[in-house]
Amino acid sequence: MFRCFVLILATLVSLPVFAAEAVHGIAIHGEPKYKPGFTHFDYVNENAPKGGTLRLSAVGTFDSLNPFIVKGVSASDAGLVFQTLLTGSADETFTQYGLLAESIEVPDDRASATFNIRKEAIWNDGKPVTAADVVWSFETLTKKGAPFYAAYYADVEKVIAENDKRVTFKFKKAGNRELPLTVGQMPVLPKHYWENRKFEETTLEAPLGSGPYKFTKIEPGRSLTFERVKNWWGENLPVSKGRYNFDTVTIDYYRDTTVSVEAFFANRYDVRQEHVAKIWATGYDAPAVKNGQIKKEEIENKLPAGMQAFVMNTRRAVFSDPKVREALQYAFDFEWSNKALAHSAYKRTSSYFENSIYASRGLPEGRELEILKQFEKDLPSEIFTTAFKNPISDGSGQPRDNLRRAMQILDEAGYMIGTDGVRSKNGVRLSFEIVDNQPEFERWVLPFTRNLKRIGIDARFRVVDTTQYVARMNDFDFDMTVSGFGQSLSPGNEQREYWGSDKADTPGSRNLIGIKNPVVDKLCELIATASTQDELTAATKALDRVLLAGHYVIPQWHTNVWKVAYWGQFGRPEKQAPYDLGITDTWWAKKP
Repeated sequence: MFRCFVLILATLVSLPVFAAEAVHGIAIHGEPKYKPGFTHFDYVNENAPKGGTLRLSAVGTFDSLNPFIVKGVSASDAGLVFQTLLTGSADETFTQYGLLAESIEVPDDRASATFNIRKEAIWNDGKPVTAADVVWSFETLTKKGAPFYAAYYADVEKVIAENDKRVTFKFKKAGNRELPLTVGQMPVLPKHYWENRKFEETTLEAPLGSGPYKFTKIEPGRSLTFERVKNWWGENLPVSKGRYNFDTVTIDYYRDTTVSVEAFFANRYDVRQEHVAKIWATGYDAPAVKNGQIKKEEIENKLPAGMQAFVMNTRRAVFSDPKVREALQYAFDFEWSNKALAHSAYKRTSSYFENSIYASRGLPEGRELEILKQFEKDLPSEIFTTAFKNPISDGSGQPRDNLRRAMQILDEAGYMIGTDGVRSKNGVRLSFEIVDNQPEFERWVLPFTRNLKRIGIDARFRVVDTTQYVARMNDFDFDMTVSGFGQSLSPGNEQREYWGSDKADTPGSRNLIGIKNPVVDKLCELIATASTQDELTAATKALDRVLLAGHYVIPQWHTNVWKVAYWGQFGRPEKQAPYDLGITDTWWAKKP
C-alpha cells in the first residue's frame, strides 16, 4: 500500500506544470473585443496628423508634479507622462490590453498574474523598463503613496521579478477576477530616478516617465507644458495608434470659473468642457460662437455618473444620528434649484452608481435580495419594504411639505428648538459649516441653508482656496462639503477605499464620510471577488441600497452628455468613444 502511494506521488510530481497562456489582453468577464493582431482602436483616426498645440485650462492651482502622494496639490493630466503595464479601451466596460507589458498570463484560479514587459519599452531617458521597476513601484506606492494604493492593492501578497522582463504578482487568495486587471493599471515608475529622491515629498522637478509626453515648462500655480516625446517607443503600438497627436499640450490655471470663461472667449485656450449648466445655457453668446469660430456641442456618453452630493462627515457629532441626516434631505429643493439655477439641465441623482446597470431601483429581488437577507438583522427594515426615493417638491421654491416632514423627523428624534432658534439634543447643536473651494457654488448652497434655518438648523457656507481645501479633505477637517464618488464601468477594489471601515481613520483616504459599517465591508468584499457579471451586479446593487439607507449624503444631480466648446481648428474621430471624450487622447490639430 505504501509502495503504491509512493509510485502515485512520484507520478504526480513528474507531471508537467502547464503555464497559463500569455494573452494580449484580458476582460474581467467574457473575452476582449479586440483580438490578437488588431491594429488600432475603432474610435481613433489611425491616420490622424501629428503636430500643433492644444491649449487647455484648469481652475485652482498646483504645487507638485507628483500625483501619487497625499501632500500638495498635483498638476493636471500627469497621466500623459506616466504609464501602466496594461491600458483600457474607451469602448469596453473593463478590458485591458498590453502597454508596457506585451502580454499577461493568468491561471484559471486567478491566484496570480504574470506580465511580460516589452523589450522596446524604455524610460524617456533611454534606459529600459524592467521588472525591478515594477516591484519598486508597488512597494513604494503602497508604503509611501496616497492611501488609495494600499487599499487598491490590499489583496496582493508579493511581487516577484522573475527576470529583467518578467514580473509576477502573487495574490493573497484566488478567485478575484478584477485583481489581475487592477494590478495592470498600477503606475510603473523608474526605480533609478527615484532612489536618491524623497518620493513622499512634493516636487516641482519634472519627474521621469515612459509616456508619450514629458513635462517641460513649469510655472508653479500658473501653467505647465507637456511636450510630445520624439520617437516615443510606444507610438506604433495598436493601443497607441492614432492617439497623442499634439506636439505640445499646455494647461493654464485660473482662479475661478468666471475668469476661466472670459479667457476662453478671448482665445487664451482652445477647448472648454462646460460643467456649469447656467453658463452653458446663457453664457455662450460671444461673437466667436455666433460666427462659427467656436463650435459648441453636446455629446452623449454612457459613463456611470457616480454620486455628486452634499457629503456629511459622520465623525462630527452633529451628523452621527441617522435621523438628522435623513431630515436634512428634505431641505434641499432640487426641483426649484434645477429650474431656477440650471435651466432644468440636470437629472436628480438617486444612486451611488447612477447611469449604470449597478444602480438599485425599486425593491430588492433575486440574487440581490438573497445577498441582503444574509445581513437582515443588521440592516434597517425599510431596505426590504420601501424603495429609496429622494424628496420631491413642486418647484415653487416653497417646499413646505418637505420642510414639515423634516421637522417631524427631528421632533421624533428628540431635537428641540432652543432659545437661539437652533435645535439640539443632549448638548449636540444642529449647527455646521459647509466648506468648498468653488465660490460659484454659493448660489446652490444659499437656498439650501435658508431652508435649513426654517427647520431649526444653523448652516454656513465657507469658501477656501484649493490648497487649504485639499488639506482639509485629507485630514477630514470639515463638517459638510460638496464632493463626488466617481464610479468605473466595473466596480471593484476601489469600493473599499470609498467606504471601508479601515479607511475611515486613514488621512487622505476617500472615505470622507467616515463610514464604519461591517455590512458595507462585507459587501465591498463580495464586489471585489464577484466571479460573474450577474454576481457583481447583484452585490453592487446591494451595496448601493445599504449606502442610500444610511443617508450619508444629500444627492445632487448628474447629466449623461459632455458639453464641450472649442475653437474650430481641431479635428476629432467620426466615431465617438462612449466612455471617454478623448480631447488630449484622440483629437488632432488641423493645418491652418
